[in-house]
Amino acid sequence: MVQLRIFYDAGCPLCVFEIEHLRRLNSDNKLAFENIYASDFTERFPAIDPQKADLVLHGQLENDQMIYGLDVTYTAWVLVGRRHWVAILRWPIVKQCAEIGYKFFAKYRHRISRLVMGRARCESCAIARHSV
Repeated sequence: MVQLRIFYDAGCPLCVFEIEHLRRLNSDNKLAFENIYASDFTERFPAIDPQKADLVLHGQLENDQMIYGLDVTYTAWVLVGRRHWVAILRWPIVKQCAEIGYKFFAKYRHRISRLVMGRARCESCAIARHSV
């Protein structure tokens, strides 16, 4: 049963890299992945504004509660059994710094992707493969 639905930018190489890693670890199918740029996205998820979801990572828990940013990241990694990888994100001082770092990353993720992965946008990497 899906416990977290992640709404992600499938045109961001770094975002896709993390989603692909989560997909590989998602053996219990606790996560579902939704490309905010899929052609039928607004039709299937009318309550989610793709422009807002592009600014900050959105997630929807199984009880329909929305979570955002690092809360999505933390929850996703916990659900795939990697709590130890992200436990530090919940430490009081680290959490505050991580939130600031996440906001910076979210705003500049395409530039960061260009530096780290050699391309800022990826039109074909996941948009076509994982649009549903």
